[in-house]
Amino acid sequence: MPGFHRGVATYYETSAGVRVDIDPAVVETVLSLLGPPAVPHAAAPVVPAGPLPEVPRTWGWMLQLYGVRSAASWGVGDLADLAEFTRWARSTGAGAILVNPLHAVAPVDPLPSSPYSPSSRRFVNPLYLRITDLPEYRDAPPGLRAEVDALRPAVSPPDGLIDYDGVWRAKRQALTLLCPPAGSAAPERSDVTDFAVYCALVADHGPDWRTWPSELRRPGPAAYAVADPAAVAFHTWLQVRCAEQLAAANAAAEGMAVGIIHDLAVGIDPGGADAWTLQDVIAADAKVGAPPDAFNQQGQDWGLATWSPDRLADTGYAAWRTLLREIFRHAGGLRVDHVAGLWRLWWVPPGQSPAEGTYVYYDDAAMLGILVEEAKLAGAVVVGEDLGTVEDTVTTTLQERNILGSAVLWFTRDDDGRFLPPGDWPDNAVASISTHDLPTAAGFLSGEHVLSRAEAGVLTRDVKLEWAAATADRTALLDLLDAEGLTGADSTDEEIVLAMHQLLLRTPCRVVLASPYDVLGEVRQPNLPGTTSQYPNWRIPLSLSLEDLTTDARMKQIADLFSGR
Repeated sequence: MPGFHRGVATYYETSAGVRVDIDPAVVETVLSLLGPPAVPHAAAPVVPAGPLPEVPRTWGWMLQLYGVRSAASWGVGDLADLAEFTRWARSTGAGAILVNPLHAVAPVDPLPSSPYSPSSRRFVNPLYLRITDLPEYRDAPPGLRAEVDALRPAVSPPDGLIDYDGVWRAKRQALTLLCPPAGSAAPERSDVTDFAVYCALVADHGPDWRTWPSELRRPGPAAYAVADPAAVAFHTWLQVRCAEQLAAANAAAEGMAVGIIHDLAVGIDPGGADAWTLQDVIAADAKVGAPPDAFNQQGQDWGLATWSPDRLADTGYAAWRTLLREIFRHAGGLRVDHVAGLWRLWWVPPGQSPAEGTYVYYDDAAMLGILVEEAKLAGAVVVGEDLGTVEDTVTTTLQERNILGSAVLWFTRDDDGRFLPPGDWPDNAVASISTHDLPTAAGFLSGEHVLSRAEAGVLTRDVKLEWAAATADRTALLDLLDAEGLTGADSTDEEIVLAMHQLLLRTPCRVVLASPYDVLGEVRQPNLPGTTSQYPNWRIPLSLSLEDLTTDARMKQIADLFSGR
């Protein structure tokens, strides 16, 4: 068994119990990425905080906020849309809203679209700002307001997808017009000004700090001296306004059983803001991902940087604690993407395929202890995404700490691959039909997940075998729904999707979440792992505007169904 700090796995077991040995050369390469062993650190040990309070039984919605567009937003769902949807959901009895990561991306054109590949997890993407809710807009003279209003994108792109670049160009121009003039005093050094200095330097040197002049590759006097003061003030102001609009969205959830659950991406852009400002605790050159599994047969290289286990421990986990505390300021809960990463992460060495990586172990007692401690201080719940290849100790420890696991219909099966009846689902978990990385309900029934992966060229076996497996899965699910008395031989796909939601209600899971993508019959999943330009990842909007979404009969049907839980 590998040790916690410098433990580099020489083998691992799949979820089916199959042992996979790691090439010794890969192990040596990963050890070299860790660097020399750290000297024993003097940081105080993390005192176990005990379990979190029991999460109340409730239901709610899973939102990809960018896709929830309203008449007042500028082509991308924004924080005011989040607040409005939350108010509607609360009025129907919902107790939780799970939203995609709102982390900041590099302020460049084209704008990165993936919420799971952030430049910074400590700050917010200003793309989500509602321009007309800014005090500078409300207080602006009519001429300036008209100038800002004229920047609003007129129509959606012909392909119907979300145009991040066009929206960001328009919003950036509007925000530039509205930003108050910078003061004459030099900014004091802080986390937010470090972030703002990074953003300012991006304009002159590009988004990857590793390519900058050597004297700028670390935050400090040299970087502050050359960063445009107006740009630093601009990006600092953006974060102040983001925090205010986040607080307003959080206030809309007042009275809900849980409230808004934010999502924490598993890593960061290695050339981005956090990797620049926190480089002393980030593992240089290592990228994280996942080994091959049934849905991602080539494995996954997420292209993300991650913590150096030794260096993070040497600092008493200060950066981890600060990150959590900042998110919990405006959240009723936190979903930790790939929560097994608190125990171990799949590191992919430079130049290797995702399948040619190995696991590096972390001090889970410290990582989890701080997470629980900060959640307790905030009065928040924690959800751990524990799908895929996860060690038994992860699931057991989550249960002991009252951290909710993730129970997704497609993955909730027995050892022989059969779908579990709802009574056998876990109690301390969030139940859902799917996730952003998996087929939607309609997509699963139609086989869209086979078509899209085949068209993208990410299948590793013959497409006929994929279709056979998909057909067998559909049959197995229908057998379960039939056995539960939820469907019959003549059920339509729409009736089957409703039955999937009814199945969730029969589980003992503490929280049950529905997705508008499933309710509205969208066949395309938000993200297709393993693809880039081959698939419109993160650019698929909901088929209805927010105004129509909250009055749609199908949404009301699910809200009425779940509110009787």
